[in-house]
Amino acid sequence: MAVDLLGGDHAPAVVVDGALRAAQADPALHLILVGPAEAADAIVAALDPADRQRITTAVTGSGTVRGAARAVAEGRADALVSAGDTGATVLSAARELGRWPGIRRPALAAVLPTAAGRLVLLDVGATVDPDEKTLAMHASLGAAYASVVLDRENPRVGLLTIGSEPGKGDRLRRGLPPMIAARRLPAGARYCGLVEGNDVVLGRAADVIVTDGFTGNVLLKGLETAYALQNPFGREDVPPHAAVLLGVAGTVVVCHGAATGSDLAAGIAFAADLHRRASVAAIADLLRYSEVSHD
Repeated sequence: MAVDLLGGDHAPAVVVDGALRAAQADPALHLILVGPAEAADAIVAALDPADRQRITTAVTGSGTVRGAARAVAEGRADALVSAGDTGATVLSAARELGRWPGIRRPALAAVLPTAAGRLVLLDVGATVDPDEKTLAMHASLGAAYASVVLDRENPRVGLLTIGSEPGKGDRLRRGLPPMIAARRLPAGARYCGLVEGNDVVLGRAADVIVTDGFTGNVLLKGLETAYALQNPFGREDVPPHAAVLLGVAGTVVVCHGAATGSDLAAGIAFAADLHRRASVAAIADLLRYSEVSHD
């Protein structure tokens, strides 16, 4: 895993802490901390020899997140994890790894706990001002993600707006339902209509909820804080501290800028699991098949 050493509000200390936690929890994990050597070398040098062999540093002159993306592109790492600026991470990943065919603007997808189980919310921060075509494509990305990662059959895809009646919402959302409904969504997914904010919490109306990155990010952070304070479902579900970037040719996980060491460790473990399950490739294959069938 290539980890952006300077990504996050409390980097590099919190990144090193997260890397140590992740490595100790997973003996098969190897990490490359991309950034200034002096930021981590002293801590890495103090590790046990066995752990020291699994955590190395890599100096880059092109920005730490871009250097981490380049490590993935060159095959030196299997995934990228960053808690740095989302825009910089998305841009670096797109430039270094390339986009999937037909994807103009990637999406960040998060899995949320709900009263009924879990659902996929996207976009949660990659594209704050999408057009109709972008959100329609994100519906396909979310459906494929729900199928592969949540193992959902024929996932239901809803569009987030301010009311469930036809015609509700701003100009962008009023024009979207026919476009999404007309798409041949992957994994047998179907468009189930407009959903509201309460449907995100209840989780009964849809398995995938599509919105723009601005609204999705605001909603995500509000729900995370509420869930952390109240544990509304009485379960051990924890709010997602990481999201996967869909639409680029590689595994990219984005953590919150305010992530703690345990949050970053969870993000690294999430990236490792996605890689080991070949999830991103499976999502791309589902999307490619549906687009070919649609054509």
